[in-house]
Amino acid sequence: MTTKSTAAPPGSLRVWAMAARPATLPAAVVPVLVGSAFAAAGGVFRPLPFLAALVCAVLIQIGTNLANDYFDFRKGADTAERVGPTRVTQSGLIPPETVRLGVIITFGLAALLGVYLARVGGWPILVIGALSIAAGVLYTAGPFPLGYNGLGDLFTFVFFGLVAVGGTIFLHTGQLPATALLVALPVAMLVTAIIVVNNLRDVVTDQRAGKRTLAVIFGRRFARAEYALLVTGAYLMLPLIWLGANASPWVLLAALTLPLAAPLVRTMLTEDGPTLNLALKGTGRLHMAFGVLLALGLLIR
Repeated sequence: MTTKSTAAPPGSLRVWAMAARPATLPAAVVPVLVGSAFAAAGGVFRPLPFLAALVCAVLIQIGTNLANDYFDFRKGADTAERVGPTRVTQSGLIPPETVRLGVIITFGLAALLGVYLARVGGWPILVIGALSIAAGVLYTAGPFPLGYNGLGDLFTFVFFGLVAVGGTIFLHTGQLPATALLVALPVAMLVTAIIVVNNLRDVVTDQRAGKRTLAVIFGRRFARAEYALLVTGAYLMLPLIWLGANASPWVLLAALTLPLAAPLVRTMLTEDGPTLNLALKGTGRLHMAFGVLLALGLLIR
């Protein structure tokens, strides 16, 4: 059973903006900023590829969001009992097949930009782009959807953290130094923390729908500990970046976001259900603020 909303007519820009989930877009922006700052600190920065990579990353994030919206509805994971933000397919705001078309168009645009990026960065960028789009679809689609089989956290950590930062660095420099891993890890940790909040909030409805996230498989206590470890680990990486990546002490600027992180960890350790919607938005803001300050710190020598 679906619920209709009269807040905006189906297909309006406002509804499509809701479907794109703007609060999640920093997850796409931050890796490009951090990777580009790392490259620029080494004396290499390519403005046009930077802009193309930024737009491409945002399109892949939006395409992934739309695919999740469509396939979660088809698989019965999104129902009237959902406690998270409104999903446009489940709520009846946009017909399922229209959302599916949106997935195809969005990923298609990302692929077109990917052709240009591959011309700039070579075949490794082509492979990264193709795998990222495929993973965005397979997160909730296919015979073995990643998000339904306990692999959503790993997918996010790898593709929206390690691969996104490392791929951006390679796009600028044509190289992937070992120290790139140091700057990619905190980005990967905080973007994965966003998924952990989502999974803890939805643990009851996911379990009923057969969506086996890590929160469902191992329980709420595991999800709470996972979140705390990911957030703590991001901050512990800062001195390692300073000492191991030939960076200046200015990378420690990212530690200024600790006052944002502490109440989020406290909420995740004590709350459940709809209350976690605020923690979800807060973790997205933390990821963005941390990433911007880390990028700024990398640029200051």
